[in-house]
Amino acid sequence: MSLELTWLGHATWLLRAGEQRVLVDPFLTDNPSAEVGPAELDVDFILITHGHFDHVADAADIANRCDATVVANYEIATWFAEKQGVQRTLGMNLGGATELPFGRVKMTTAFHSSQLPDGSYGGNPGGYVVETQGKRIYFAGDTALFSDMQLIGAAGLDLAVLPIGDLFTMGPQDSALAANFLKAKKVMPAHYNTWPPIEQNANEWAELIRTQAEAEPVVPVVGQAVAI
Repeated sequence: MSLELTWLGHATWLLRAGEQRVLVDPFLTDNPSAEVGPAELDVDFILITHGHFDHVADAADIANRCDATVVANYEIATWFAEKQGVQRTLGMNLGGATELPFGRVKMTTAFHSSQLPDGSYGGNPGGYVVETQGKRIYFAGDTALFSDMQLIGAAGLDLAVLPIGDLFTMGPQDSALAANFLKAKKVMPAHYNTWPPIEQNANEWAELIRTQAEAEPVVPVVGQAVAI
């Protein structure tokens, strides 16, 4: 079975695990780096790391059209069900895990903030470790560097997706430290170059990873799938 990850711009990712399609943090309509719109996607599950608009903006529309399940922390899952009319939601919390048709999903800690677009409380921000087809993929979400990343990576990671934009999340230098903590085989950057305040040179980031970490850096191209 195939396992592919496609960057859709900013912090939005599409994971294809065999016949299952998993969307992470859908932000497409108002995303200047996106090349597809929400109507062009057909997905089964949507993983939400936290409540900021640039991570949830298109989730309800996609979920309602595709009859997809929104997986998020309890507060966000409840908000989507009660305020956005999403029929299928699964609320989790930090440290919890669940078995889904495509594999096992565990919610991890993230150091950030979380407020939903209408000002509602967004609960604790998080990340996810996805285990599918014998691979382990870590989506850090929006986060600062934290030492417990060593625990997240202790069981082994095939890929870690880390924010590098700085200002709102960790920057390139801290992402290199995170790569060392996580000990992932490969690292991909996220949450950068969408707007001027988070502009980064991805090739310079990749060289930083090569020289300061043991992971292989993979610079994604929007819309191009990468085999895991």
